[in-house]
Amino acid sequence: MNVTRGFTGRPRVDNPGLPPGQYDAGEDWPVLSAEVTPDLAAGAWTFRIDGLVAEARGWDWRQVRRLPRSVYEGDIHCVTGWSKFGMRFEGVSLDVFLDAVRPDAAATHALAHSHTGYTTSLPLADLTGGKAWIAFSRDGEPLPAEHGGPARLLVPHLYFWKSAKWIAGLTLLDHDEPGFWERNGYHDRGNPWEEQRYSGD
Repeated sequence: MNVTRGFTGRPRVDNPGLPPGQYDAGEDWPVLSAEVTPDLAAGAWTFRIDGLVAEARGWDWRQVRRLPRSVYEGDIHCVTGWSKFGMRFEGVSLDVFLDAVRPDAAATHALAHSHTGYTTSLPLADLTGGKAWIAFSRDGEPLPAEHGGPARLLVPHLYFWKSAKWIAGLTLLDHDEPGFWERNGYHDRGNPWEEQRYSGD
C-alpha cells in the first residue's frame, strides 16, 4: 500500500460540508493505492462494459475522448478520514457508456476492474443518473498517474475507494460481488454521510 503526506490525519474542523469523522485535507490530495502505480500510457488504455448488457462494448482512448464531455465540481471523501473540497474533474458521464451497451433489466450491480487487477463493487443505481464518470482530467490538466491517470472511475458521493483508479471496465451483474476492499472488511456500499466504512457499519 502506498501512502503520501496528508493521509495520516488532522483535527476535524466544524464544517457542515464534512461527513462524520472526516477532516479537511486542505491543499493536499493524498495518494493511497492498494497497488503499485502502473506505467499505463493513454494510447494503451481501454475501457469495456460487459456482463448483463444487450451488447458488450469496448472503447479506446481516442474513442472516449470524442464522446460528449461533462464536468464534476464538488467534493471527494476518503474512507481513511480526509475530504477534499472544490475538486473539478472532466470526463464522460458513465450514462453515455451504459446507454451504448443497454443494461439488462436484471442488472443490479457492477464489478469495476482496473488495468492493475484491482476490483470494487457498486450498486448500478450509484453509477447512473449523472452520479458517475470516467474522468481523465483535473482542473484542466491530465489526471496524474498516481491519481488514476490516464482515466479513473469517479463516484464522488461514495468513499473514494469506489472510484477505481486506472479503470479498465465494468461487468454488470444481478448480484453483489465483493471487490478487493469489500473482501477485506470494508463496507459493501461506502456512503460517507452514513459512515459506511467497514462491514457491519
